Amino acid sequence: MKTPEQLLLNKIRKKFNKGTTDFGMLEDGDRILIGLSGGKDSLCLLQFLAERSRIFKPNISIEALHVRMENIQYESDASYLEEFARSHGVPLHIITTSFDEEGLRDKPACFLCSWYRRKALFRFALDNGFNKIALGHHMDDILHTTLLNLFYEGTFSTMPAVMRMEKMPLTIIRPLCLVHEADIAQLAQLLDYHKQNKTCPYEKASKREDMRQTYEQMEKANPEMRYSIWRALQKEGKLT
Repeated sequence: MKTPEQLLLNKIRKKFNKGTTDFGMLEDGDRILIGLSGGKDSLCLLQFLAERSRIFKPNISIEALHVRMENIQYESDASYLEEFARSHGVPLHIITTSFDEEGLRDKPACFLCSWYRRKALFRFALDNGFNKIALGHHMDDILHTTLLNLFYEGTFSTMPAVMRMEKMPLTIIRPLCLVHEADIAQLAQLLDYHKQNKTCPYEKASKREDMRQTYEQMEKANPEMRYSIWRALQKEGKLT
């Protein structure tokens, strides 16, 4: 009889494989850079991509990058991340960047932190010959973004499962796009993923956190809501 851990791993693996296959994320010769924030989602992503990279076809290679931000007191345990990546056979790079705090007058800290982390990730990928960047967004992230854009922007759009950049030779992939956050949270507990040392001081004060709570209330009213929104996104071609 399989253990709860094995059953959960198989459940996530099935959705991971379906997501990468349905959206054609992995191709022979890909050099993929994982954005490793240190949170449960990116740790889960590294674990399953590392497992997938050991399969002969398609032949892919993966490395990971952790970007530190000087301006924000949000730290992950570097030694833990290094050991976690090493245990899965994935080379890990750690770099530090920052943003101009004058920008806080016009943009929220979360926007600037995310923008400059992403900018550093893109630059590292381009400078080191990667053709794809893998991010740890799961199905709930994609659905929350959809509702955020509807509520605040008046557009039906989201973060796609696969996005080919127009101005640079990079493709963004989200291999956990079919995985539920609750399953990742359960896996993190079973496998004892370590949490970051300090929690971001801005993480609870954001529209995204408000939307998360709204979404949870909506899903209680209709547990099938996530699949309805997902089908609509697919029908309108918003996931690629």
